[in-house]
Amino acid sequence: MLHALVAVAFWAMLPAYVPNNAAVLAGGGAPIDGGWTVNGRRLLGDGKTWRGTAVGTAAGIALALALNRAAPAAAAATGVSLPTFPPLAAVGLAFGAMVGDISASFLKRRTGRERGAAFPIVDQLDFVAGALVCAALPEFGWVTDTFTLPVLGVVIVLTPILHVVTNGVAYLLGLKDEPY
Repeated sequence: MLHALVAVAFWAMLPAYVPNNAAVLAGGGAPIDGGWTVNGRRLLGDGKTWRGTAVGTAAGIALALALNRAAPAAAAATGVSLPTFPPLAAVGLAFGAMVGDISASFLKRRTGRERGAAFPIVDQLDFVAGALVCAALPEFGWVTDTFTLPVLGVVIVLTPILHVVTNGVAYLLGLKDEPY
């Protein structure tokens, strides 16, 4: 039973897990905030770019479409019924992950944190909140059917662990300046 919950949680969140990593790889470009400041602090900072947002969203959507094709074989291999992604849910998860991360960057700047500074809990779950809200706007029934309370519990526990591991790997590969 636990393995099924973990499998569904991980599978359902993959289109939201990938966008920020893809955005880091795409890197650079024009910052979303255009260099604007509020009270002497950047609105978002150089790390949030139009290109990164577009590439991250596209990567998440592409992954959701690939998962839809792979779902029957993966379900047969694991014995776990895995969700497929309606188009608007795929867009919501991927774009929402980016919106959640951008929102956290805004909060970081307002609380005086610099780019790359740790913001515990927010750093690990910002994109989850954004993804679920943006997916629920057009596909509320799909989100509530897929992200049941037990699945949400696994997402909340699993995501920080994955976040720490993937950021550590990105740091070791020289893709990030800090390991968190």
